[in-house]
Amino acid sequence: MALSGLISRDRNSWIAYALTGTVLGMIGVAYAAVPLYQIFCSATGYGGTTREATDNPKGAIAREMTVRFDSNVDNGLPWKVVPARPITDKVGAVDTINFVATNLSDKVVTGHAIYNVSPEIAGSYFNKIQCFCFTEQTLQPGETVQMPVVFFVDPDLDKNQDLDTIKDITLSYTFYASDNEGS
Repeated sequence: MALSGLISRDRNSWIAYALTGTVLGMIGVAYAAVPLYQIFCSATGYGGTTREATDNPKGAIAREMTVRFDSNVDNGLPWKVVPARPITDKVGAVDTINFVATNLSDKVVTGHAIYNVSPEIAGSYFNKIQCFCFTEQTLQPGETVQMPVVFFVDPDLDKNQDLDTIKDITLSYTFYASDNEGS
């Protein structure tokens, strides 16, 4: 009897350790899920996420694409943001546009932008070389600033038959107040 009780306690201890390890592992996976998902989206363009680039080594092709721009501002951010006008250019051409942001408050306010491309399938072909969205932006009371985006649409888009009918891409930003100082 004593030996079977000892074996039962050892088995119960092993099960308790295994379950504790499983719970701790699941908590770790939960914390890692968001950054891993963001890395996945940036690498693949999934969900309309754009890619970052330093230049366009492939050059431009004859096909033209219109890129439209959109901006939304969260109620917690006292800014007015005017998007750039649509631009039509050859696929692969590097273009620069400006959003214009104004701090409507009498305080220094820091904000950041979250971006998205639609249609989502085009996100993996939209490349940003420079963007205000890569860092937080701080505006003084009443200040108006131009916020540039330097981008190109990857010419490989033309090789994807699912995108043959796409003539327009929309780059959309949603602006939020930052949790950092100055907001």
